Formats: sequence, structure tokens, C-alpha cells
Amino acid sequence: MTQPTVRVLAVLEVLQSQGRVSGPELARRVGVDGRTLRRYIAMLEELGIPIVAERGRFGGYALIAGFKLPPLVFTNDEALALGVGLLAARGLGLADAAPAVAGAQAKLQRVMPQSLKRRLRAIDETVALDLSRRNVTPEDNAALVTLSAAAQARQRVHLRYRSRESQDTARDFDPYGLVWHGGRWYAVGHCHLRRDVRSFRLDRVVEVTALSASFGKPEDFDALGHLSRSVATIPRAHAVEVLLHTDLEQARRETFDTMGIFTPEGANVRVSGQTDDLDWFARELARMPFDFEVLKPVALKTAVRRQALRLQRLVE
Repeated sequence: MTQPTVRVLAVLEVLQSQGRVSGPELARRVGVDGRTLRRYIAMLEELGIPIVAERGRFGGYALIAGFKLPPLVFTNDEALALGVGLLAARGLGLADAAPAVAGAQAKLQRVMPQSLKRRLRAIDETVALDLSRRNVTPEDNAALVTLSAAAQARQRVHLRYRSRESQDTARDFDPYGLVWHGGRWYAVGHCHLRRDVRSFRLDRVVEVTALSASFGKPEDFDALGHLSRSVATIPRAHAVEVLLHTDLEQARRETFDTMGIFTPEGANVRVSGQTDDLDWFARELARMPFDFEVLKPVALKTAVRRQALRLQRLVE
């Protein structure tokens, strides 16, 4: 949302909560001069908001008597989605998420009927979400806002990016989508420097600038799927292949995307992945509710055998 729009809404917010406010006081609260304030008042009037302006020593601005924004009405499912969504926003790596969520809740409650207020308060006080896994929060939300707008408009951007080794590079980038994955935000799209689809962590984005060029997005591109496959196929110490004796739906439900590439083979599913820790991979296999067969490497079979002996020893 642009800064002028935010301030126009701030004018409406003050008028709704304070009633009559003098011009100088209203301008001071919003942080603009008198001329700009009059322009904002005119913009609100164009939107159909009835505002009374009175001149003189005791004059000022006020909403017309009896005017209120209509109450928001939601179904139970919509109220649940709204409440859980606000809770989730606190844990999704957004800068200044807590005050933003509090502000959104306060504004919604002013125009909500009492029944909906009670539902949202119940969710806020009784529901807990664990979204903290490797949570890395950017310094601000500027990159997320700019990249999401560019992805929607299919507008190319210029990206300055800082690598893990703290080296800055620059490239033009076509953002296909934004993804929250593994406690971090990523932008996925076509990198013109590498001439291929790449993903970039938003907490490492130094600067992003919208360009005038546009781009075409591939049909049915799955940003989350692409990122999951990319993470799963990063070269590591051990390449593994396992045959899961189940169908694809249950395999995905009981495992995780970064375990590897899932390929149906008859009544089974082949998983091809990479890992640096065979013992960890063996533990992940041991917790599955279906049978499996280790195809490679032999060292993974040994690691699974160690897990089995350990469990047997603990039972005995």
C-alpha cells in the first residue's frame, strides 16, 4: 500500500475514533501540511465518505452525524480463517509482525459485530501455532511487498542479492511467486544472470527495484514445488534411493517434500534424494507407518540396521 493511501486511511481512522477534529490537529496526527490534508479530505469525499468541514476558530472536520462504516459480517469458517491467519502472520518471518497484527485486530474489532469479536478473541487466546522452525526475519517487508506486486503484474525487477559468503551480485529477475518454506521467505523465478529458474532468500535481498519490462510466466508454474525439488536435489555427501511400499498420496502425507523426488512405480513410490547424514535419514525411514526397501547406498542399509538394533536394545 502506498504512503499517501495509508495516510488517507489514517485521516478516516482519526475521524471515526475522535469525532470532530480541528484541521491543524488532524494534519499533525497524520503528518502532513494543511494543503495536503484538504486533498486527502477531497479524496475521501470522492469515495462517498460524508465529511462536514466547518470554518472558524472552533471549526474542523467531522463525519456526518450518524455515519458509520457497515459492520463486517463473516461466517464461522470465515472468522476461523481470519483469526488463524492473523495468528500465523506473527510467525511467518514478517518484520514488525506483532504491531501490524495488533493494529489489524484493533481496526477490525471497531467495525465487527459482538459475536464475531468473541470468536476472534477466543481464537487469539486459545490457539497456538508453532511456525518458528529456523525462522529468519528480514529487516523489513519492502522486498516481500515489491516482489509480490511485481509477480502479480508480471513485471521484471532488478535485484541486488547478498550470498552466504557476503558477496553482493546484481541481476534482472522475473518473479514467478513468493514461498514461505522451512522458516524462510523465498522468491522463485527466472534469473537473467544465470539464465535459468532460481530461488532467492528474501532476508538476503539487499535491494529490489521494479523495471518497465514485463515477462511471461510458464503455464501452471508451481513455485513451492520447484523450491522443494531444488532443496531436495542439492548435491550432498550421499545420494539415496528408497522404495516406499505405499501410494504417492500417503508417501507425501507421511514424509516431507525435501526428502527427495517422489516417483510412482506401480503400487510403490521411489524416493531419490540427497543427505549429509545417513543416520538421520534412517531415523526418518524408521518412523514411517509403511514398509520400505533401501536401494542405495549400502551404508544407508547399515544405518537402518543400527536403528533397528538400538530400538531392540531399548525394548529389552
